[in-house]
Amino acid sequence: MLRFRLAPDNIKIGFMRLRSVSYPLSALLSIISVFTFLTFGLNYGIDFAGGTLMELRAKQGQADLSSLRALGNKLEFGEVEVQAFGGGQDVTFRIRLQPGGDAAQQVAVSKVRAAVGDDYEFRRVEVVGPRVSAELVQSGTLGVVLSIIAVLTYLWFRYEWQLAVAAVIATMHDLLLTMGFFAVTRLEFNITSIAAILTIVGVSLNETVIVLDRVREMLRKYKRLPMPELIDMSINAVLARTIMTSTTTIMALGALAIFGGHVIQSFALAMIFGITIGVYSSIFICTPILIYLGAPNQTEPERKDANEKASV
Repeated sequence: MLRFRLAPDNIKIGFMRLRSVSYPLSALLSIISVFTFLTFGLNYGIDFAGGTLMELRAKQGQADLSSLRALGNKLEFGEVEVQAFGGGQDVTFRIRLQPGGDAAQQVAVSKVRAAVGDDYEFRRVEVVGPRVSAELVQSGTLGVVLSIIAVLTYLWFRYEWQLAVAAVIATMHDLLLTMGFFAVTRLEFNITSIAAILTIVGVSLNETVIVLDRVREMLRKYKRLPMPELIDMSINAVLARTIMTSTTTIMALGALAIFGGHVIQSFALAMIFGITIGVYSSIFICTPILIYLGAPNQTEPERKDANEKASV
């Protein structure tokens, strides 16, 4: 009986040969992420920016975005964002906070209801005030920072210092590029985005731990094997598992991104990007660091000798 294999049993891909390309690429992407984040910031959703979000559905035909934008400008609410999603009948109508507190927000919603008349069905209305949005920003930031500190502490105590440093750098690399992804794509950054970031950190850590555990296992068996060869052997050993888990997860997230609607789209797209970057960093960012730091319990002459053999 034939079995489907994602990767041959005797696969031998030289991943470490590509470290001269992956490191400059990651450095470039990191610079772009930092520059975009500091220059343009994030596209905060209503959870963090405050305001009123209305989800409308056209009762007949497709939603007319241009007329809705003109209607918003005519009502003089300030900046108005109108976005279609789903099959074209659904649209989000977002306005900034209006001066006058909660009462002013309710008045704004009433004006929009009266202006659109019977052409649209109001499916959802959310109003977030400035105090609530500020508290959400603080709580979300605190939650992310504490979770990252806990993850880094776990990595530091789980591994020898060389492996721990490599895992920490890979995790921070994934977090930085994910924030850059939100800044570059202008995806709405809201509460679900915080959940996506925390999930990405966990997924990235899982991939990194699997690869590092196999590297540590190989180190016990092949103590004199040059590090690049040993790392390539370790990655190839877990490659089929990595392909299977990442591919099936991305397929599920792709369905969410396409059919899940506007609310879940930013979460799904960020997760797809994060899983891809997590697999990339565990192979091309984390493990090459061990070539320069040396294997655990490896002396300096042994490390230089192994690197010289690998460069020949």
